[in-house]
Amino acid sequence: MTDLEGKSIVITGASSGAGRAMALEFAKYQANIVISSRNEKALNEVKEECEQLGAKVLVVSADTSDAKAMINLASEAIKWQDRIDIWVNNAGVLAAGEFDTVPMLVHEQVIKTNLIGYMNGAHAVLPYFKEQGWGTLINNISVGGYLPVPYGAGYTASKFGLRGWSQALKAELSSWKHIYVCDLFPAFLDTPGIQHAANYTGKVLKPAPPVYDPVRLARAVVKVAANPSSNTYVGSTSIFLKLSHALFPELTTKIASAVMGSYFRVAKPLPLSDGNIFNSVKYGTSIHGGFGIPGKPGAHRKYIAGAILTGLVAGFFLLQKRNNS
Repeated sequence: MTDLEGKSIVITGASSGAGRAMALEFAKYQANIVISSRNEKALNEVKEECEQLGAKVLVVSADTSDAKAMINLASEAIKWQDRIDIWVNNAGVLAAGEFDTVPMLVHEQVIKTNLIGYMNGAHAVLPYFKEQGWGTLINNISVGGYLPVPYGAGYTASKFGLRGWSQALKAELSSWKHIYVCDLFPAFLDTPGIQHAANYTGKVLKPAPPVYDPVRLARAVVKVAANPSSNTYVGSTSIFLKLSHALFPELTTKIASAVMGSYFRVAKPLPLSDGNIFNSVKYGTSIHGGFGIPGKPGAHRKYIAGAILTGLVAGFFLLQKRNNS
């Protein structure tokens, strides 16, 4: 993938988690990277790490939910490199809790960041792509674009909306042979994202196992950037959950709800918080969140298979118990 050398790449949500991992992966190919998020201090740390790998880096602090900020981000990237080859929509937030207990302002901001934010990014960069005659738009959507998340209704709305929007955009741009729209659907990742989440459950949040290393997603993004592909599923769990919901939508969502409800009944208490929904937070700027699975890849796969099977069996019996009570 040496053809990525010198490419002009914009990444949103690059201060932590998968976005930070993406910046570092692109840096290995000596790309010219514009990194953006609301946390300028963390971005400067990422900049130093990327430069040590041989990349040129520009930091632009911006909120994706602000259309003018995204226009400025694209403009700064053009001023810096005179073109944009690849734009990665990655910034995202999460709010957890029963729908009617999460404030509507929080739901609204989740939609603004996760859905409107991606639209703002695309709206800002597409005129440059069309003027150039080429460009690749990459959307990190997640398996949440296929699987409804109980206690995350706003998040689900944003991710389902993203998938539909992107499909429409692909059709609209089909006559542009060298402009690509690429969607990635990773399974649950070991990032600080869940630590950043707005939490109205009153309980400690943990990602549902199995969780994947965000570096795996970052490498998939780099691969797609070099060889554009319409849809990419990162992790076997992502494909499993997509098919499960497609074939058995009611059962899949009931199992998910039962398993999550069971977890919340025993989880440790935690004060309510709006997390990073409205403002960036100072904690959790690393790539990993500390939820990963140590050991060799083979052991990881065994854990994944066991976790999926255990979850399905446990969910089935929980549903049976609930229906019989």
